Amino acid sequence: MIRRHFHDLPVEACQAIADKAGPVHAARTADGGLNSGIAAFLETDHGPVFVKGIPTDHPQAPAQRREAAINPHLPRACPRLYWHIEVAGWDLLGYEVLPGRHADYSPGSPDLPHVAGALAELQAITAPTDVPTKTAEQRWAAYAPPGTAALFAGDTLLHTDPAPHNVLVDDRAHIIDWAWPTRGAAWIDPAILILRLLEAGHTLVEADAFALRFPSWRTAPADAKEAFAAANAAAWQEIAHADAAPWKAAMAVHAVAFHAHLRALPGNR
Repeated sequence: MIRRHFHDLPVEACQAIADKAGPVHAARTADGGLNSGIAAFLETDHGPVFVKGIPTDHPQAPAQRREAAINPHLPRACPRLYWHIEVAGWDLLGYEVLPGRHADYSPGSPDLPHVAGALAELQAITAPTDVPTKTAEQRWAAYAPPGTAALFAGDTLLHTDPAPHNVLVDDRAHIIDWAWPTRGAAWIDPAILILRLLEAGHTLVEADAFALRFPSWRTAPADAKEAFAAANAAAWQEIAHADAAPWKAAMAVHAVAFHAHLRALPGNR
């Protein structure tokens, strides 16, 4: 998606933001992330605010509306949504600005305990029934081995993309970017985190051991874990086939390797 700067928005949209946040004195376009048409840090009379937006007719606009709807249900460590407006053909969200930097997932990183703490807090949240979210069995049904998608069912609110760029760290970790909230088994987020740890340089054994910090992963049935690993591997292989970006190909390799790792564990042979 083409990233625009704040002052490229229609005049009506800029004025609507100023009506919510106060006069804008400075605007800085955010680095990284390509899923928003605009992502900017603003300095206003009422303090800093992070604005992200997307054209209302864009295919991903429903995901941003879902992100706005889920925000009141998130743990306090997640940034608060101040306002949500649609104006001049744009869907715009105004967020609390949190201090910090993107998390470092590399082996031995001091960020890892903070990441584990934030994810543990999320594990205790039940997915709300008043926000239309997909279930895990729906999201991975096309990739799961036949007859296994039901193993992914549960009532926990899942983020489903705990990548380093979706976690900010200061004296704790903050999980951001909630475009794909999902209802499912609590162990699914730790399972997805494992692949990101592999991406950051952890071994298969180290990544699996890190996930064992979470009771949900420790107690998840072995057949459910293996089925999800198979589904995740199939999904990443499809993604890598459609887009040859090196990082996507690497994620597919990690996903396949982790599935093989689980299958080789005692009791899974």
